[in-house]
Amino acid sequence: MRYRMLFFTVPGLAVAVSLTACGSEQAKGAPSKTPSGAVASPSPAQSVTDLTVNVQASATSPAKTWTLTCDPAGGDHPNPAAACAALAKAPRPFTPVPKDQQCTMIYGGPEQATVTGTWKGKPVNAKFNRKNGCELARWTALDPVLGKLPPVR
Repeated sequence: MRYRMLFFTVPGLAVAVSLTACGSEQAKGAPSKTPSGAVASPSPAQSVTDLTVNVQASATSPAKTWTLTCDPAGGDHPNPAAACAALAKAPRPFTPVPKDQQCTMIYGGPEQATVTGTWKGKPVNAKFNRKNGCELARWTALDPVLGKLPPVR
């Protein structure tokens, strides 16, 4: 009998303790509400996205350059709406691959790109290439931002 009671009590206590550890929506980073109940919008400085995208098919090829703005999507980028959507989906799109990161040695090609400007009000100066699996994954995640590659010359 004691064994059966212990068998049900311990998991029940574990569930109760874990449920009490759950926080409120405010603690999870939900947008704060104004007194009227409307959701507060981010300040303009927090949402500014103004980027210059420079893509080369190889180190010796001529570069293709686009400008991209978001909120609203614009610039001379070939598909600014898709590019802004890709940026919104990526958690940290301009973070470089850590130096100690182990990557597969999958060569994706000689293409390279540089993205400079401002994203969500923060300065950006990011370089992209396709020289290994990690860099290839970064490139693929931002494929709509980097656009179609110019032909190799």
